[in-house]
Amino acid sequence: MKKLFGFTLVAAAVAASTGAFAQADVKWPTKPVQVIVPAGAGGDTDFNARQMARYFEKIAGKPMVVTNVNGGGGTIAMAQVQGAATDGHTLFFGHTGMLIVNEVSGLIDYKFDAKMDISCIPAIDKGIVFIASKKSGFKGLPDVVAKAKAQPGTVIYGTELGGYSHLQGLMFAKQAGVQLKVVDVGSASDKITSLLGGRIDLASISFGPVKDYAATGDMTMVAQFSKERNPLLGDIKTFNEQGVPFDMEKPYIIAFPKGTDPAIIKKMADVMQQITKDPAYAKALEDGFKQPVSFLHTKEAIEHLNKVRDDFMQYKDLLRQKK
Repeated sequence: MKKLFGFTLVAAAVAASTGAFAQADVKWPTKPVQVIVPAGAGGDTDFNARQMARYFEKIAGKPMVVTNVNGGGGTIAMAQVQGAATDGHTLFFGHTGMLIVNEVSGLIDYKFDAKMDISCIPAIDKGIVFIASKKSGFKGLPDVVAKAKAQPGTVIYGTELGGYSHLQGLMFAKQAGVQLKVVDVGSASDKITSLLGGRIDLASISFGPVKDYAATGDMTMVAQFSKERNPLLGDIKTFNEQGVPFDMEKPYIIAFPKGTDPAIIKKMADVMQQITKDPAYAKALEDGFKQPVSFLHTKEAIEHLNKVRDDFMQYKDLLRQKK
């Protein structure tokens, strides 16, 4: 009996190791991988997807082809991925704005992992800043809070209604105990134009496109949205440092059509993890968007996204008012 038991354990161990090896050695990719990006070329999401694609072939042996599918707040791109074959050769590269904020705003009616399988969080945007126009006169976050409390509804926050930056404004206002006047001005370039023209007081935007305006004094960076200060942004304080308990970093997400082989999902996460260890990749992120390297594997990514969703859903009614 002891011999039989011992043999059973050995057999089980061999089977387990063989299964693990088989999973790690899955034959993928066997052809170029199409990356669907729900944003136009040149922005932060497109930039991160293309940096991943640059290093993917060196590790996985096949190229990645980035396809920009704009429109519908990301829903068109998501539908394209959801309807693709589950062979691992089509994947989604977006961020929480598409997968979570769209649900909060009512643009989609399903949870982020209901129609796609999450592979990993390949990067986190820690370069978003709260920036003020020169005309506003704001020099720091205390100035914003003081005026917004003294004159509720007079501080104008420019955004895209129902989108990611709209939620940023709502969450800041609640945490700071203030009331902002939220107006729809459009995309990042439209926000910059409105800030320069003094038509809005505040906006949330990536550091890169506005850093020169801050250097010339045409705008003032009043806070960064990172939980802990991103040193690549220079001497910009976080909300927490300035007395407002608030942060809102933006994770990017790699996902496959629902029903994709878990071995492929894991291998993609493993490949991405290897990419993040390449110093050249880290340098590209720093130079491009002042973004430090970040990575969460499948289990940790899903846990993080569930937490983010729980936080965001508290603002469902406010975001859906869209005014």
